[in-house]
Amino acid sequence: MSRPEKPKQFLALTAEETMLQLTARRTVGADYAAPIVVANASHASAVEEQLAAVDLSPQAVILEPMARNTAPAIALAAIAAGAGDAPLLVMPSDHVIADLEAFRAAIARALPLVADGWLVTFGITPDAPETGYGWIKVGEPLVEGVHRVDRFVEKPPLDKAEAMLASGDHAWNGGIFLFRADKFLEALDVHVPAMGRAARQSMERAARDGICIRPDAESFAACPSDSIDYAVMERADRVAVAPVAMGWNDVGSWDALHAISELDAELNTHGGNVTILDSTNCLVRSDGVRIAMVGVKDLIVVASGNDVMILPRGRSQEVKRLIEAMKP
Repeated sequence: MSRPEKPKQFLALTAEETMLQLTARRTVGADYAAPIVVANASHASAVEEQLAAVDLSPQAVILEPMARNTAPAIALAAIAAGAGDAPLLVMPSDHVIADLEAFRAAIARALPLVADGWLVTFGITPDAPETGYGWIKVGEPLVEGVHRVDRFVEKPPLDKAEAMLASGDHAWNGGIFLFRADKFLEALDVHVPAMGRAARQSMERAARDGICIRPDAESFAACPSDSIDYAVMERADRVAVAPVAMGWNDVGSWDALHAISELDAELNTHGGNVTILDSTNCLVRSDGVRIAMVGVKDLIVVASGNDVMILPRGRSQEVKRLIEAMKP
């Protein structure tokens, strides 16, 4: 269902609203300015339409001419925010946060350090030896509920993940950040100066139409492609982590979606034109054709357009193999 022209941010996977809409709603309130959205240029109309549908007006929609990973995207947002001392909350728009109050409490704990120039990431309290996420070793406490980052850990093998979970002093790296716009840009200038220069030049030469900002393509093309973790967080000195249990999930697979969905008495979850009889522990979704199932268990069945996918629960990470096999 997630395709280049309509990635999962624009899908209503976990609620009636799309993941983009749910993320933008987290910025509603007196403590928050209107959001800045960074998106691919091909998604301009989808962003505006989806946010307008829930009465949210962004202060800017920055339309990248090409993908350059998270660090350049955040640099564009920091520049659009004024590149000053205002704190910038960076949220991927394809994550689930079930406990918004816990998230906001963690933000409040981190803000004094952010005002003092620290770069803060939010560490997700782990409940499994997950090998698909990066991890963070939590260091000494700085203020109540916020610690210095001891080190970042790449996606680990299972035995290492089990050891980190058992240790109690590690968190998942959820990819959500809080820092002053100027401090992020300063760190970028120190560690990847070519990225800072390219981002600034692309914004100086950007085309502007209302809230839409189109960074100069030639300038942005010269920008190194790197994640915020590699470019800044793993290199900077004053990096902190706020551990938080907030019902976070990055919905990286259909199995993950089943795990966080509301289930019926037979442990099924379904959406769209679906009929299920005498079946258990299944996820079934259709955006068009009718799906009818009887007497089955532990299946994922998804119909999108002319395509129907059927696979056993537990193997949804293999969707990429299917997509490769389906290519002409």
